[in-house]
Amino acid sequence: MSTTNTPQQTLSMLLRRLKLPSFAGSYEEVAARAEREGWAFGQYLHHLCEQEVADRGQRRIERLLRKSDLPTEKTLATINPKKVPPKVWRQVPTLCEGGFLARAENILAFGLPGRGKTHLVCAIGHELIRQGYAVLFVPTYRLVQRLLVAKRELTLERELQRLDTFDAVILDDIGYVQQDRDEMEVLFTFLSQRYERRSVIITSNIVFSQWDRIFKDPMTTAAAIDRLVHHSIILELNGRSIREEEAEASLSGQKARTTTTKTETTTTQPNKKP
Repeated sequence: MSTTNTPQQTLSMLLRRLKLPSFAGSYEEVAARAEREGWAFGQYLHHLCEQEVADRGQRRIERLLRKSDLPTEKTLATINPKKVPPKVWRQVPTLCEGGFLARAENILAFGLPGRGKTHLVCAIGHELIRQGYAVLFVPTYRLVQRLLVAKRELTLERELQRLDTFDAVILDDIGYVQQDRDEMEVLFTFLSQRYERRSVIITSNIVFSQWDRIFKDPMTTAAAIDRLVHHSIILELNGRSIREEEAEASLSGQKARTTTTKTETTTTQPNKKP
């Protein structure tokens, strides 16, 4: 026995086939509202289109966040601005707008361990995704290993093309990579391939003068630095280690609680009779 779809069922199927899930999910509810409030047909259609565009934008942001591998907790909302040098903090709003990506500029964040470099660049990454840009966060050593595997499997070009789909690649802790020649070569290839085309955001706990520890060869080191610095924004994060300050604050809190507990214990003890 054949069944005949109702007009509403047919419309829902057509909307889903056209990849308009927000239309399909809310057109009846919005139609009821339009009827109650006396909307014209054009107003009803405009409302549905606005909702579809907004929902599609939100779904895109969610997809970009899943693909980014950004730590979910490292956002602007969780940064203490007082821990960021004022000069750097003043640059953050402009960087979060993403104009530097259109110019294929790089961000280079320098500072000793514990100064908040990773948190800051991840927070910028989250804001860039909200602007609709594709961002990838990856520890440098992990990217190097991924490129080495691709090189051995003769798929390096394909892997570089995949990475090229990201507007910005955040390379975390480049200074911790102690590379042999093969590792140095694939990292240099990656940086050269993105030069003046795509942006990289790099954190480093060592200054440029020590980058020969990364690239080994002086000429390769100079070439890598030249490509990165040519179009770059340098952020210097100095001051005390945030982790040390948090550890000290925690220790002080524990001592204060211990002192309070001892005081309360002494106060509540019954007086001994002579």
